[in-house]
Amino acid sequence: MTQNANITLVIGGNGKTGRRVADKLSAQGREVRIGSRSGVPPFDWHEPSTWVPALEGVDRVYVTYFPDLAFPGAAEQVAEFSKVAVANGARRLVLLSGRGEEAAEVSEENLKASGADWTIVRASWFNQNFSESFFLEPVLAGEIALPTGDAVEAFVDADDIADVVVAALTDDKHIGKTYELSGPRLLSYTDVAAELSKATGREIKYISVTNEEYRAVLRENDLPEEFADLFTMILDGRNAHLVHGVEEALGRKPKDFAEFAHEAAASGVWNV
Repeated sequence: MTQNANITLVIGGNGKTGRRVADKLSAQGREVRIGSRSGVPPFDWHEPSTWVPALEGVDRVYVTYFPDLAFPGAAEQVAEFSKVAVANGARRLVLLSGRGEEAAEVSEENLKASGADWTIVRASWFNQNFSESFFLEPVLAGEIALPTGDAVEAFVDADDIADVVVAALTDDKHIGKTYELSGPRLLSYTDVAAELSKATGREIKYISVTNEEYRAVLRENDLPEEFADLFTMILDGRNAHLVHGVEEALGRKPKDFAEFAHEAAASGVWNV
């Protein structure tokens, strides 16, 4: 077991939530190590030999898994990593999980079984999916095509997720808690397109496509086709209700999608 030095390992520390968690912890004067293949030392989920060096001096970890906990092999890797983390002195583990994903719940139970002081943070669709990753290019092009029909989702802001994670990493009152996070209202993708159009001042359309049509788009862009199945699963109505984890953890309301869209538009990310 390594001597802990009060370092927080943020796995996926260059990602949407990880980057924000790392920044917020650093702003509090806490030492942060980025867990990524480009980190020092590097961390790679698929190279277990990188885990112990990345855990050197670490006493707590924000655990995120790319591309998603629902993907094959994720539960087994999370189980093994959690055991290694606890054995090396990192007892405090906060896991980013998927809201409404049965496969992700297997990873949750595996992490709990490690003997860690755990917190589970469940989230689904991030507001920032439209400004930082998957759907940025479609928004810039003015057309969002997804196999989501008229499904509704309570989009949650990545800053709200990060605030809950930071609270869980730094305050023992969150140990043993599972927080399900959502935004303050349900939106269809037609509603999303309308909010984005309002924020950007130009027309952005939503087009519903079939699962197979979307799989073809993923193939063309060298992305895992499993994303199409994941979208279909978590948008089948299981998450079509509001939850209140942000209020429970932080004592405040979550950010609305319209506020996010206004801020993102002001940043220039959607300028064309």
